[in-house]
Amino acid sequence: MMSLRNLTGPVVAAPMAGGVSTPELVIAAGKAGALGFLAAGYLPAERLAEQIAAVREVGAPFGVNVFVPGPDNADPDDVLRYARRLRPDADALGTTLGDPVWTDDEYEAKLDLLAAVGVPVVTFTFGVPAAEDVAALRRAGSEVGVTVTSPREAAEAYRVGADFVVAQGIEAGGHRGGWLGGEEFGLLSLVRLIRSVADVRIVAAGGIADAAGVRAVLDAGALAAAAGTAFLRSDESGAGPAYRAALVAPEFAETRLTRAYTGRPARGLVTRFMADHDVAAPDAYPQVHYLTRPLRAAATAADDTQRMAMWAGQSHALARAVPAAEVVRALTP
Repeated sequence: MMSLRNLTGPVVAAPMAGGVSTPELVIAAGKAGALGFLAAGYLPAERLAEQIAAVREVGAPFGVNVFVPGPDNADPDDVLRYARRLRPDADALGTTLGDPVWTDDEYEAKLDLLAAVGVPVVTFTFGVPAAEDVAALRRAGSEVGVTVTSPREAAEAYRVGADFVVAQGIEAGGHRGGWLGGEEFGLLSLVRLIRSVADVRIVAAGGIADAAGVRAVLDAGALAAAAGTAFLRSDESGAGPAYRAALVAPEFAETRLTRAYTGRPARGLVTRFMADHDVAAPDAYPQVHYLTRPLRAAATAADDTQRMAMWAGQSHALARAVPAAEVVRALTP
């Protein structure tokens, strides 16, 4: 199987959950010499199986990213207060708020699927998998990686047998993938710090938008560079027209970390919704994600960019509206 060990180039198309990382994007990136990733987050296991089959049929190199479920420890009263605060926004969009439930996102079913079908690469986000799960995936022929945001998390990842880590710098768009908290690191500092404590394989992610950025992380000691936001405006991306336009609009020049949309820190374009509610948003993932899901869907349907969740890294203004293959070429040193 094609994997990180025998990639023809140093570019990874990072997984973006919620429908952005389409099979078409993964296939196009793979055909251009990159390693594309399907995003299993929020996707039913049955649908994930269909996407894996679609990509595998073409023969493109690919991986699958899985969300590790966290503890069900959100304060229900905090979530209820937040729901009351959001009702005027839901009313304005003609929708209702969702049920703020905790789920494991079909974690075990997805692990069973991946162990059965043996995809080339599996990565984990929001936590470290159990050592026995890593071993099962490796027996199935998969390389296993863990998203980390600190050297301490990298040490945990290698303790359970991970083959590599995805070092996520603070510049990255979307959810912070770590789980231990603590100091936040810029990407180059994080790569060098991880390399200073162990001779490990690192995929670097965060704010990479061109070949110069890829070259910088390779020089710092990374094996490859993962870009997500750079692919958002590509022809094969699942991002909608309003989202694509906002990425390069002067009105949305700034990004910020926020819990307002999902209850977990994530970097996105600064919107009025984010500015209005971030300070009140509880630390309650995935409950807030499910609470706001109908609101976000209605905002997207209405092209209401001041209420949409538009995840983006700090280099978002450099994203180009071109085929994914051209994005890969532009990223390749």
